[in-house]
Amino acid sequence: MAGIVFGCIVPHPPLLVPEVGGGREGEISATTEAMKRLTERLAQHRPETVFIISPHGVYHHNAMGVATAKSSHGDMLSWGASGLDYHFDNDLEAVAALEEEVKAAGIPLSSIGETAYELDHGVVVPIYFLAKGMEGANLVPVTFSWLPLDTHFAFGQAFRRASEKIGRRVAIVASGDLSHRLIPGAPAGYHPDGEVFDKMLVRCIEDYNVKGIMTMDEELVNNAGECGLRSIVILLGALDGLEVKSEVLSYEGPFGVGYMVASFEVKQGNPGPMHPLVRLARDTVESYVRNGTTPSPGELTPEMMERAGVFVSLKTGGMLRGCIGTFEPTKANVAEEIISNAISSSTRDPRFAPVTPAELDDLEYSVDVLTSPEPVESTADLDHKRYGVIVESGARKGLLLPDLEGVDSVEHQIEICRSKAGLMSDEPVKLYRFEVKRYK
Repeated sequence: MAGIVFGCIVPHPPLLVPEVGGGREGEISATTEAMKRLTERLAQHRPETVFIISPHGVYHHNAMGVATAKSSHGDMLSWGASGLDYHFDNDLEAVAALEEEVKAAGIPLSSIGETAYELDHGVVVPIYFLAKGMEGANLVPVTFSWLPLDTHFAFGQAFRRASEKIGRRVAIVASGDLSHRLIPGAPAGYHPDGEVFDKMLVRCIEDYNVKGIMTMDEELVNNAGECGLRSIVILLGALDGLEVKSEVLSYEGPFGVGYMVASFEVKQGNPGPMHPLVRLARDTVESYVRNGTTPSPGELTPEMMERAGVFVSLKTGGMLRGCIGTFEPTKANVAEEIISNAISSSTRDPRFAPVTPAELDDLEYSVDVLTSPEPVESTADLDHKRYGVIVESGARKGLLLPDLEGVDSVEHQIEICRSKAGLMSDEPVKLYRFEVKRYK
C-alpha cells in the first residue's frame, strides 16, 4: 500500500541502550520490552521509507528541518559505546515531494544537512531497536521548530500528501521524551505539572484525542519541561484523515523523565476513506484556517481536470457550518474550483462566523460537482431527489442542491430557491435543473 502505513512515538534515553546503560537499562525494562514489541509491529508493515523526527538534531528556530544529503550516519561514541554504527541512505524523492507540499502550504522548511548528516541520540537510541524492523528502508531525518503547534500539524499533513505522492510504504517515527520534571532531582528540576502533563498526554494518545493534544494549556506544557510534543504533533498531522488505531505500549518515569512508547496502526486501504476531491477540500480548509495558505492539489485526478460548477459543504455534528459554490465553472479546472470554494465556505459564508482552528477536527466535508444547468418547462420535469434547481428572474438567481435533508418536495425546493433569490412566491421565474456527483 502506498502512503503512510505505520506511526509510532518513541523515547530516547541513551541508557536504554545496554552498551550505554551498563545495567541501569533494567530500571526501565517496561520501555525496553515495549520497544521490542514496537519493532515487531514495524517489521510487519515492511516500510520502504522512514521519516524520523528528533528534538535533538540540527534545527532552525523559525523553520522546519529535513536532511537533503544523500545519506546519514550515527553512533553512540559520545555516550561511551563503540561498535554501534548506523548508515542510512536518504529518500531524496520523498524529500523533494515533502519540499513541494510544504512550499505549497506556506510552511518554512530548510535543509539540516546538504552533503552529510550526523544522526543525534534522538535518532540513534530508537534506531538501536527499530533497525531490525526497517531493513532495507531509507531514512529521512527531520527536525521541528519553535513555530506554533498548528504549523507543526500542517507540516505533518504535508508528510501524508508527500507519502501518497511517492507511492511507497512509509512509517513515521516521532522521537521525544515527555516531562523532564517528574520528581525532585529530575534533570530539569521538579514541577507538579510534569505529572499532570504526562498523564494528560498518555490519556489523549490512548483515546486518539488529537484535539485534546492540540489545545493543551500552554503554561502546563511549559511547566512540564518536555521535548517530544512537537514531534508528536507532526506525527498526528501525518496521520490526519487516515483510519488509525492508537495504543500506548508502555509509560514510565523512574529517573524523573517520562518515557512513552506508542504505536499507530493505519488501516489497510488508506489513505483514508475520503475521495481525492473531498480530501482536497479538507486540506484546503485546514491549511487556510491554520496558516492562511492553500495546499498543492498534487497530481490531478481525471475528475479534477474537468471544468464544472462546484459546491463545498461543511457540517459539524450533522448541522450545516458553511456552503458556498459556483453555478458554472469559473476556474481552469475542478481542483481550482474546489480550493476557491472551500476557502469561501469556511470563511465567507455570510450565515456563519469564519471557521476557527479549534473546530477543524469536528468538520465533515462534501463536494458536489454540477452538470451544466438545462432549462425546464414546468415542475413536472423536476425531482427534488435527483435534480438541483435554479430559479431565475432577471439578474436574480437562487440555487438549491438536490437530495437535501429536510427538503421533501419540488415545491419546497423552489420555495427555498425563491427565498435565496429574494423573489416573491408569485413572481414569474425561469426554471433550470442540474444533476450533481456528490463526494463525501
